[in-house]
Amino acid sequence: MSKTRLHPTTHIARRMFELLEPICLVTFFADECNEELAALGHRTYWDGYFASRAAPLGRVPAQVVHAAFYNFADGEAGRHIPSVWETISPEASIAARERGSAASLRRILGDELAESPGLARAADLTTKAATSAPTEGRVMYAGMRTLEVPSGPVARLWHSATMLREHRGDGHIAALVGARIGGTEAHVLSALEQGIHPPESFGRIHHLPKERLAAVMDGMRERGLIDIDGHFTDAGRATKQRIETLTDELATPPYDALSPAEIDELITNLAPITATLVATGSR
Repeated sequence: MSKTRLHPTTHIARRMFELLEPICLVTFFADECNEELAALGHRTYWDGYFASRAAPLGRVPAQVVHAAFYNFADGEAGRHIPSVWETISPEASIAARERGSAASLRRILGDELAESPGLARAADLTTKAATSAPTEGRVMYAGMRTLEVPSGPVARLWHSATMLREHRGDGHIAALVGARIGGTEAHVLSALEQGIHPPESFGRIHHLPKERLAAVMDGMRERGLIDIDGHFTDAGRATKQRIETLTDELATPPYDALSPAEIDELITNLAPITATLVATGSR
């Protein structure tokens, strides 16, 4: 069997993920987005999460959201979709998410950085990349592409970074499906990669029924992905690495729209933005 030939800009996709992810994380970690969603009437954090993230797909059933999000346990999407839209429209949730996320970025970055020519240029280049990739097979990314791109630089940077995050996420799901790794199994692998042990204590899955977690762990042992003590086997670690490598490869198409000089410029302009966000934990 021949080795997979990586796209020549695979390392760029990984670097851009590192630079853009802290921008996207304000949506989930900072207060402003949650406050905006709560003001609409969403009762809990997860109501707002499912409503605002799934909203670009339209009023689809919970089964579709579950499939598109991939890594939530059975029934989790159904606790929020479609009930969240009975009194609050998807459009209102989208707008609230954008307002809150942009407000978080402006607060964390401060006026000097938020209003800098470097941020405006980063927003332009990120948008150029985010609006250039094919949408086939990219459900969440395609949904984001239907939305109007904000005019303000800070909101535009957040919006385009989030488009690229969903594009990467769609590719990551394809890599997981190809490796026959389910959503809960993916969290176990992620926990182990982060050094979390036992992996069942990971925040994304610790609340699941113990019987469900035990079945997942037993299945991963049978496949040789983890050992009896719940640690990576060599095969498990290799599987995780293959998934991450393929995810990077599948995340490269947007950056084909940028010249090498534009890539360098984007990295340079994003560096101080990302550093400021990382220093605060995107909060």
